[in-house]
Amino acid sequence: MIPNPSLKHLVLFAAIAASPVAQAQWAPVEGKMLTRWGEKLDPEAVWQEYPRPQLKRQQWTNLNGAWSYAVTSRDAETPDQWDGSILVPFAPEAALSGVGRLLEPDQALWYERTIPAPTAEGKRTLLHFEAVDYETTVWINDQEVGSHTGGHTPFSFDITPHLRGDDNRLRVRVFDATGDYQLLGKQKLDPGGIWYTRVSGIWQTVWTEEVSPRFIRDLDFESDIRRGRLRIEPKLSGQAMDGEKVRITASIDGSEVTSAVGRPVVVLEIPEPRLWSPDSPDLYELKVELLDADDQVIDEVASYAAMREFGKKRDENGQLRFTLNGEFIFHWGPLDQGWWPDGLLTPPSDEAMLYDIQFLKDAGFNMIRKHIKVEPRRYYYHCDRLGMLMWQDQVSMGYGPHTEPAGSNPRWSRMAPNPQDGTWPDAAHEQYVAEYKRMVDHLRDHPCIAVWVPFNEAWGQHRTMEVGRMAAEYDTTRPINIASGGNFWPVGDIADEHAYPDPAFPVEDVRFEDYVKVVGEFGGHGLPVEGHLWKKDNRNWGYGGLPKDLDEWKERYARSIVILSNLRKRGVAGGVYTQTTDVEVEINGLLTYDRVPKLETEWLKNQSQLLLDTPDNVRWETLVPTSESDATRWRYTFDPPGDDWAAPDFDDDDWDVGDGGFGTRETPNTHVRTEWNTKDIWIRREFTLDAAPEGRPVLRIYHDEDAEVFVNGKLVAELAGYVSRYAQIPIEAEGILKPGRNVVAIHCHQTEGGQFIDAGIIDEISME
Repeated sequence: MIPNPSLKHLVLFAAIAASPVAQAQWAPVEGKMLTRWGEKLDPEAVWQEYPRPQLKRQQWTNLNGAWSYAVTSRDAETPDQWDGSILVPFAPEAALSGVGRLLEPDQALWYERTIPAPTAEGKRTLLHFEAVDYETTVWINDQEVGSHTGGHTPFSFDITPHLRGDDNRLRVRVFDATGDYQLLGKQKLDPGGIWYTRVSGIWQTVWTEEVSPRFIRDLDFESDIRRGRLRIEPKLSGQAMDGEKVRITASIDGSEVTSAVGRPVVVLEIPEPRLWSPDSPDLYELKVELLDADDQVIDEVASYAAMREFGKKRDENGQLRFTLNGEFIFHWGPLDQGWWPDGLLTPPSDEAMLYDIQFLKDAGFNMIRKHIKVEPRRYYYHCDRLGMLMWQDQVSMGYGPHTEPAGSNPRWSRMAPNPQDGTWPDAAHEQYVAEYKRMVDHLRDHPCIAVWVPFNEAWGQHRTMEVGRMAAEYDTTRPINIASGGNFWPVGDIADEHAYPDPAFPVEDVRFEDYVKVVGEFGGHGLPVEGHLWKKDNRNWGYGGLPKDLDEWKERYARSIVILSNLRKRGVAGGVYTQTTDVEVEINGLLTYDRVPKLETEWLKNQSQLLLDTPDNVRWETLVPTSESDATRWRYTFDPPGDDWAAPDFDDDDWDVGDGGFGTRETPNTHVRTEWNTKDIWIRREFTLDAAPEGRPVLRIYHDEDAEVFVNGKLVAELAGYVSRYAQIPIEAEGILKPGRNVVAIHCHQTEGGQFIDAGIIDEISME
């Protein structure tokens, strides 16, 4: 509670009420990158959409707009003066706030504005904050009404007892250290690389609503697609009434389908249910009425739900795969940071936020991995109605403290056996679990949410088995991806590998047989666009180095899709491409940071279709084995050979003979049997086939870096860059491979870092 105000404070309050501070002319911070939505932002109409689409009421008031703000020392009991006006819901660090100021860990951020009195007799007033980062305390008319810790999910207070007349003063204080065990996602006090500008204070909509003394607080949904039933549990608040009940009416496309009355649970019988999917995102509109004993309507809300079911099952090859409504579905989508150059964590508008989702839909994706951020509820509403699956990450803490597997290379070996868990204090762990459960409670009823991701990589990964069991028990209706790209522990439903730039997964590892296998991050192919860089003079980067032009970028992207398609055939059930947009100096987006497309969606959609049309049901026969398990003999030279070195009849008798693979021993995920540490190597190998291949020849290769592959003198693959595990690449080999003697010849060129070359050929045979 704020202490009783002194005369000085009373004079200050009066001056604020009479002054134009909170109504001062707004302008974005100068010199900052703006999106087209930020450029046309109307400060009198910022984020005016109803913020809670699954529980809508008529009587509500939007409190976004100009507020007074001040920054003080952390221990200040109240501001001595106000620093100016801030445009809520944008954080002070964001250009669209009009402030452009970083909040330091030892400071407090204060907000103030007046709010109107209730407009109806006998109603209660609820004050809602959709998200405030990180520790929040709220006062109404100098009376403390509550506090909240956590930066990414909504919280509310019943402020009815504290309201008076029309002049009600709302004051908010926020602490945000952006450090320690705080769950903060990609925020960093010192941003750079994969870390971005900090965000403090209010960053989503603030609003009030008027409710009856007894009202509908929440709705929980559970669909049974086999029996055509939608089970709805209304959560009520306030004093219970004798004989109360809830009536729910369901409609679709404007036509009523069914209605039922019940308490505490209402079960709707849905005839011939229309099932929700990315291809058919059918939603049932709901009218939910709280009735008293005389059937009078006490409270009414609008909502929606879907009939759908997530699961997993084995295909004909015994590989576990995702299902939706009992059918196999490959999850294909981008990593989506949800950052904006002008709003940071806050999109400049609902229209802008929708643009990202529609762009991805048009590009052929059926899923988004929302990366260590919780978006405004309307984001998930748009995904629900457009048909976009969602992998939802828990917001993580920063990179440490955590422990990698003992003796491992943390960049590439997080799926190695014998991992070690990070050690967290009890209080920090309890806060982590509380925030995880809030996120699940907040989003669980959105049809689009398909997977929960408690940890990203090993960032703050701790007590993994305990957290995994908690997550699986807390929501039994969705798969759990315990640690996307993190240290693997046998809990949850999914084993997730991260590999850059091309996708990879250790599909042969028996530890993952009982898990759905996914590549939770890959790609990151960077491309700068002149005039659309966050900081032109900084080191703007992407994975694998930057291409010389868009054509080379397309070649890299297409190669990654081919590799992922072949991993799909070997059991991988989902892939996540990094990423939707550039973010600050990380320029590996399909869109620039200010949302300019780098290429046409039609080209991306064609690539997506190639992946999504890839059959799961194939088998392989080895034609030329690699050296992954057993050594294979090659002839090799480090000296440039003649021009015809790849020809089948080339005389390589004076070349050395050695066992594959060839490289340096520090190169990750390799078995080096013959050391190669020069810039170039040429290798040749003869093999004999009893018959021509039955199916489609596929090159299985680990190349670090650039490789040219010839079969019987014909160039079948030109591979730029490097991979981090063996990749499978279809080769145009019709008529090349023949019964009897054949020759494969490879040239590999190295520039920096690790180096390795090994290859084989397999025959891919369709089982359909």
